[in-house]
Amino acid sequence: MQVAYFKMQGAGNKIVVVDQRKDNIAPPDAARLRALASTPDGPDFDQLMWVSRAADPSHAASYRVFNADGSEVQQCGNGVRCVARILARATPHPDTFTLGSPSGPVSVRIEDNLIAVSMGSPEFEPALIPFLAEKSSLYYELDIDGEVLEIQAVSMGNPHCVLQVGSVENAPVQRLGPIIEQHQRFPEKANVGFMNIRDRENIELRVHERGVGETLACGTGACAAVVSGQRAGLLDEQVTVDLPGGQLVVSWAGGKEPVWLTGNAELISEGIMHL
Repeated sequence: MQVAYFKMQGAGNKIVVVDQRKDNIAPPDAARLRALASTPDGPDFDQLMWVSRAADPSHAASYRVFNADGSEVQQCGNGVRCVARILARATPHPDTFTLGSPSGPVSVRIEDNLIAVSMGSPEFEPALIPFLAEKSSLYYELDIDGEVLEIQAVSMGNPHCVLQVGSVENAPVQRLGPIIEQHQRFPEKANVGFMNIRDRENIELRVHERGVGETLACGTGACAAVVSGQRAGLLDEQVTVDLPGGQLVVSWAGGKEPVWLTGNAELISEGIMHL
């Protein structure tokens, strides 16, 4: 079986979008997804967004998210912007619309060449991240083979660990990322962000994504880093995030207000994949 796909990038994050609103074909299994992500004749992606007809008539579409290792996850901030771009390109949608996602409805605003998406409110309660801790805290100590790290933990529809570092260039992403991702205190594994705070409105960030490894950008990772810094009183309401692949802007008014993620979504090519 063959399906068409769109190869895209959001702040450098490699995204493939498959629009199945018409044919409603189910996504392939994990083994085939891994092959599509890694073989020379595959589309090569960090995340694959599988779009289908929405069950809720008020939603423009629904989507599922798959990582390069074939695992299905709850959310992808860069991916949802790419989905929004394809929907706006394919059909005459208004400048604002809603998408259904595994983590709940996502509001979309198209602002010229940028797309803003509402990523929902952050979750700091350990049991809901999930993260194993006796009680909620601003910072936690995480033991890595006798090395104790001070971290923050938050869910943006998927679990994140955030560490503050003095330099993202010298951050031990390759060494610590895979270890923290699979740490026993993160039962569903974790994305791991290494954040350097330049000032109250600007940060630098590198992210090791669960099931992928380090990527050029991670939308939910940018949201997680900013809300963690805001919660610690270190960042303002709107923050520019510099990632290896580009820039994102994250805004959060605090409390149960949604986190807004704004950035680009660029179509690179179109192709056919064999399922």
